[in-house]
Amino acid sequence: MFMPRALKVKRPTDNTSQVLKKKCKVSQDGEKEGNDGTGQPPNPSLQTSTTAPYESVETDMNTETQVKPDYQDTHLPTLEQGCPVRAPEDQQSSESESSTEESEEEEPVKSFRKSQRWPEPGEPVCVMCARFGEYICDSTDNDVCSLECKASHLAKMGMGTGEDAFNRDDTGEKRTSQCGQPAVDRAGNSVEDVYKDYSYEEDAFISGLTEEQVQRVKQELGIVTEGSEVGRPIIEFEQCNLPSTLSANLKKAGYEAPTPVQMQMVPVGLAGRDVIASADTGSGKTVAFLLPVVVCALKRLVEGGLGGPAALILTPTRELAIQIERQTKELVLGLPNMRTGLLVGGMPLPPQLHRLKSTIKIIIATPGRLLEILKQKAVQLDGVRVVVVDEADTMLKMGFQQQILKVLENIPEEHQTLLTSATIPKGTEQLAARLTQDPVRIAIGDRNQPCADIRQIVLWVEEPSKKKKLFEILNDGKLYQPPVVVFVDCKLGADLLCEAVKKIMGLNAVAIHSDKTQWDRNRILKGLLEGDFEVVVSTGVLGRGLDLVNVKLVVNFDMPPNMDEYVHQVGRAGRLGHRGTAITFVNNDNKRLFLEVVNRVKPTGSQLPPQLLNSPHLHEQQRRDKQKAKQRGEDDIMVTKNNLLDIIRKHNRSSKR
Repeated sequence: MFMPRALKVKRPTDNTSQVLKKKCKVSQDGEKEGNDGTGQPPNPSLQTSTTAPYESVETDMNTETQVKPDYQDTHLPTLEQGCPVRAPEDQQSSESESSTEESEEEEPVKSFRKSQRWPEPGEPVCVMCARFGEYICDSTDNDVCSLECKASHLAKMGMGTGEDAFNRDDTGEKRTSQCGQPAVDRAGNSVEDVYKDYSYEEDAFISGLTEEQVQRVKQELGIVTEGSEVGRPIIEFEQCNLPSTLSANLKKAGYEAPTPVQMQMVPVGLAGRDVIASADTGSGKTVAFLLPVVVCALKRLVEGGLGGPAALILTPTRELAIQIERQTKELVLGLPNMRTGLLVGGMPLPPQLHRLKSTIKIIIATPGRLLEILKQKAVQLDGVRVVVVDEADTMLKMGFQQQILKVLENIPEEHQTLLTSATIPKGTEQLAARLTQDPVRIAIGDRNQPCADIRQIVLWVEEPSKKKKLFEILNDGKLYQPPVVVFVDCKLGADLLCEAVKKIMGLNAVAIHSDKTQWDRNRILKGLLEGDFEVVVSTGVLGRGLDLVNVKLVVNFDMPPNMDEYVHQVGRAGRLGHRGTAITFVNNDNKRLFLEVVNRVKPTGSQLPPQLLNSPHLHEQQRRDKQKAKQRGEDDIMVTKNNLLDIIRKHNRSSKR
């Protein structure tokens, strides 16, 4: 019925009249030993070919513990209702000592939700009661905590109740109904009929628009496209003719009307074209690429059966990967065999390897952890048909660039590529173009500019006065709207500033950076979203992609190293149309960015400090910029018969100097 996320080994009872169960412990060198002193592993069927993944696992023999295997052993039977499942007996022991045959016992599936614990940050959550989602309900591929919640979940999905809910075909194979008819989705439609022949066709209403009307719509929405045969933007999601279950999930998740980037990117992505898209922070880019990803995975599922993953989404940070997986699960709710796999560093490797044995169709990963798993040959990417690189400007820079190229070596050449970010510099765009085939370039609004919904305030603050100025902002009733995110440039600075805010201001503050454990990072992010913290001091780990919808104020205590990072960090204050404020401290330590600050912030109408506008460093940068522009203009002069002699004379004069 269920696929267990982890095998739970029960400790033996003290009653000597009962059959003594084997204890299983993990020694420091990663080997399992039985309690009979023989040193032989009690259950070879639970062993893997390598012991490395177990090295970090420790068990407490005085309490009930979890032993998370690298993968689900193919010999293990499925868990039955309310009954404990015994692992296969030790074959070698049964041959040599048949009189001492013993087996490990898994804890039975919990019958009631009240018996299940609450989840830790980052753990799966039951879709019905929000307790620890320990089991996977294969009928819907959702996380549940108990038989009680499974019954409620299947009843809610219209898949039966009571005993019928516990006797469905949950083997992970191609499912049929109780009467042997083809499986149906949540809306009662045949899965094969709905998904097999899906292909994007332009809606009749969109096709009926004149070219002038289309251009006017794009101009009003700030949509700029480049490429051959670019599809027209949609006005509403219904014009994509998406499968009924996917459309219902889209509305349930709150996506009633498409944003500009979704209007243009969704139809282009559904048509199978490669895309390079840039749009404001908080503009809805994630759903813009998720819809083509889910549809591609559905088509691959029907065409190729239950093979390996059909889609791969790569992100630079663990927090962003977790957020994308959560949004993906919202869209695939009720779609058979549409499981997701989260492969990120900072979390235990064995559960992630275990998950990969569950016919995963969409992988969301950070490049480093994915390469680690590929080296172990625990996943095959030869069935991937669509690759998404989110925050492409960061992912294609040195550091990530080589990892991305190594990952792509494991993917068939014939695949769709979607690259998205709020900022795509020219250097990155050139590399992105080499990774795509005949791409459609989509830009929403002004390229590489901060979101228009964010009020930007730039203050001239010398280094010794930064803390005092921050405390003034946190005391200002008009500016201070908790939770506040304060960005700094180093991990030590985050910890020290956090302590100062707590001690002097008396606010509930916390610091987050890459030295924190992933458990702590998940806990802090969850607390930030739920309003548990008044101030969060962060390095760049919260600067990209995250939907911090309740954050109205961002303070750049330290100016980011470049203006692209500035655009992303201030973008945490304005998500999906919400207004926000971003305050940035600058001084002469940031002099190399003065010209870019003026060019990007001044057009928004924001007032800039006179110390910045009158800075000799700014004037020198403006002079050099004019010289470069003039030089570019001279280089672009067309050579004709009329001006050829003038150009020669000018060249001669300059060469004599």
